[in-house]
Amino acid sequence: MPNPSPAWANELVLAYESRASNQFILFGNVHDRLAVDDRLLSLAQYLEDTLLRNFSVVLSYDLGNGLIIERGGETVSKWKGAELQRQMREPLQAIQWIGSYLRYLGNLRTLGNKEQPPQVAVILRDVDHFAPADGSGFEHGSITSMLRTWAGDSPFNDLPFTALLIADNLNDVEPLLASSPHVTRVRIPLPDAPALERALGILRTQSPKAFADGAHLGEIAGALAGVTVSSLENLARIRHHERKPLGDTDMARLKKELVERDSAGLVEFIEPRRTLDDYHGQDALKTWLRQDVALWRAGDLKALPMGYLLCGPVGTGKTFLVECLAGEAGVPVVKLKNFRDRWVGSSEGNLEKIFRLIRALGRCMVFIDEADQTLGKRDSGSGDSGLSGRIYSMIAQEMSDSGNRGRVLWLLASSRPDLIEVDLKRPGRVDVKVPLLPTSTAAESAQLIGLLARRYGLALTPEDLARLEPRMPTLLTPGAAEALVVKAYRHSKTASVPGGAALEASLSGYQNPVPADVLDFQMRIAIREATDLSFVPPAFRDMASSST
Repeated sequence: MPNPSPAWANELVLAYESRASNQFILFGNVHDRLAVDDRLLSLAQYLEDTLLRNFSVVLSYDLGNGLIIERGGETVSKWKGAELQRQMREPLQAIQWIGSYLRYLGNLRTLGNKEQPPQVAVILRDVDHFAPADGSGFEHGSITSMLRTWAGDSPFNDLPFTALLIADNLNDVEPLLASSPHVTRVRIPLPDAPALERALGILRTQSPKAFADGAHLGEIAGALAGVTVSSLENLARIRHHERKPLGDTDMARLKKELVERDSAGLVEFIEPRRTLDDYHGQDALKTWLRQDVALWRAGDLKALPMGYLLCGPVGTGKTFLVECLAGEAGVPVVKLKNFRDRWVGSSEGNLEKIFRLIRALGRCMVFIDEADQTLGKRDSGSGDSGLSGRIYSMIAQEMSDSGNRGRVLWLLASSRPDLIEVDLKRPGRVDVKVPLLPTSTAAESAQLIGLLARRYGLALTPEDLARLEPRMPTLLTPGAAEALVVKAYRHSKTASVPGGAALEASLSGYQNPVPADVLDFQMRIAIREATDLSFVPPAFRDMASSST
């Protein structure tokens, strides 16, 4: 039984056969492999052998190989200019040659030639290299002009002709082409679970020792969603050579390694090793989050937030809460790393890759730390040539996509939420804003230190904590408490004293690592952001209305 065509291929065929468009930009996962019958094909092979199988002339061009007649050499040779094809290695010359050949076919039709003109397809690989978004190269304008003419003018749109322009990222392509109303943009997504399962079926035949007897390919495919077929193929070959079958126990690790490699370091996976049971304090918040997780698991998405904003002073455990929430929900967490680049268009292209991965993962959380710095500004002036504004626009659009509700949960963290654009914090993008605050009483501080002491192996008895509670500082963040416990642990080892005595010595002369005025300011803006005052301890609620 033949494989079903990818949705993007059906979209392309419909646009061409309905004569809505004859020029397409294919972007996204364009360097991956596709499972077709019993073979894994590159995109160019799939286009030529399957999608364009009825075209009598297929031409291809890229900077490395120059212009190649893939199919229909005898047909093209009827044109007197055909012999010049061998010299066409530069992009401008190659595109001029293709344009001249198409005009020749158009002239034959105009002169009343009774023969039906051949169906001609042109595949331009890596079009972002010779028609880039930054407009580099003295031939750039000529190339752009001719490619635009192919899409909208005669004789090109009168002929049975199509041009397929391939690029990694749409933002890397000359905007006059990428945004042309005559061009259809076709996103090639990362493979979904059924596509991966078909690929695994082929790989099991090619590399049988990489699969255990009775391996359930559907389960493996589901566990590896977000991985490219190419990476999966490399992994299967290595495992076949090592005679080490893929097992359930290493699926999570393999997925993390493969996805981080495919994304070229733009993201990292946070492994959910904890749950909300490991999070100390703010019981009202934990109850709310557990209710949201229960709704998510039940598939009741109407009340599920699109995103959370975690705000509060530095050291209040925003990243730790993300890990706990992810473990509670049992879904992968993707943390955005530094995707900004100094080259024109590169930052936008990096974001495209990240969004492509997020869409392929299925249910996941996307964590953006230091969101006030990462998310950009609606209007950043001319200092960065508009980059911040473009980043802002792309992220805002992705965050507000209602189709992601229940699939993607956005987690923003910041100690300065006042610097995040208001539009990015509105309901529909961020529905729940959570203040994470330091301890409000000495008893809370003692409990927090007791929990961290157990983690570090610092021996503290309940009597030690009760005795030292009156000396415990308030406004203690988890980060500050951890530093205090580390100091006490060090003192217990270097001075050979019991844990209680070491903590007592460490409390002498203690100063909060965050200046009091900074801590107070960050607490106030976090409390004012709170979606619900039940998230705020009673001792701090008066900060919600007082001036900063």
